[in-house]
Amino acid sequence: MHRLLFALDPEEAHELTLRVLSLWSERGPLLEVPARLLRVEDPRLQVEALGLRFPNPLGLAAGMDKDARALGAWWALGFGFAEVGTLTPRPQEGNPRPRLFRLVEDRALINRMGFNNRGAEEVARRLWRFRERGLAFPVGVNLGKNRDTPLERAAEDYLRALQALEPYGDYFVLNVSSPNTPGLRTLQEGPFLDELLSQLRPATPKPLLLKVAPDLSWEALDQVVELCRKHGLEGLVAVNTTLERPGLQSPWAREAGGLSGRPLKGKALEVLRHLSRVEGLTLVSVGGVEGPEDVWERLKLGARLVQVYTGLVYGGPLFPRRVLKGLLKLMEAEGVRRLEEVWPPIP
Repeated sequence: MHRLLFALDPEEAHELTLRVLSLWSERGPLLEVPARLLRVEDPRLQVEALGLRFPNPLGLAAGMDKDARALGAWWALGFGFAEVGTLTPRPQEGNPRPRLFRLVEDRALINRMGFNNRGAEEVARRLWRFRERGLAFPVGVNLGKNRDTPLERAAEDYLRALQALEPYGDYFVLNVSSPNTPGLRTLQEGPFLDELLSQLRPATPKPLLLKVAPDLSWEALDQVVELCRKHGLEGLVAVNTTLERPGLQSPWAREAGGLSGRPLKGKALEVLRHLSRVEGLTLVSVGGVEGPEDVWERLKLGARLVQVYTGLVYGGPLFPRRVLKGLLKLMEAEGVRRLEEVWPPIP
């Protein structure tokens, strides 16, 4: 099945996958019985972060299931949490197709989706239905602005989306770093970000994080960190996709959009190392995660949680199980009994 999906257009394959997983998600026992075989339930993998308990540190990154269609399936496949979105207050179609490209030679993707989603209110209803099932599965919600909303009114969009979704998310992420909405990355700049966080932080008592671009200078990243600390945010998701094209082999390499997957790995690690000296912020690492060694390296660098998207596309449905089994072996090899032994406490 996984090979057949690669014969389809990338976005058609993505949509077919979500349809199948959405149907599976609603099937009760047909979901829970396979979950007993697929999920790696081991107390050594548990993570306490953001005031929440995660059954393991491996999460699904935003963008894979924007509209919260298959949360039950992500739980059954073994993820420790999932992040839905990016969600905007009003539904929008996103950018024209084609807008998703597989760079197989590079184990990468380029996307210019443009925040295509069904809107905050519809997804709020889906999250409510998922919560009614009672699964112990943390869900993050990634928020953005509509394409036609001017930058000076961006905070209104984030606030509207947050208000609609606030009862149902366990944590929230402000996406100010996607390269596919014109002008959005301007919101990472000091004055814009200061104003945005001043309005959003008081709007929820739940954990609020910021997702940052890999293309920021160290000075700009340090300024982002200081503003997050000033406004009392709980963490950073590092990193979003990149506009750089480092040594790609694929014929799709010149396509516009954000690059993810293996070519992003080096930059994601550089940013994580830079951020690892920051106190008081929970770090969520994403970008170029392909196996248990990648997860282990990031946890040892200070990430509390690790997310994957492109690695799952290439790794297939058994990817979470393989990663978590491999992570346990790496822990055993280094004499680590629980993941909490790897990190110093967050002040």
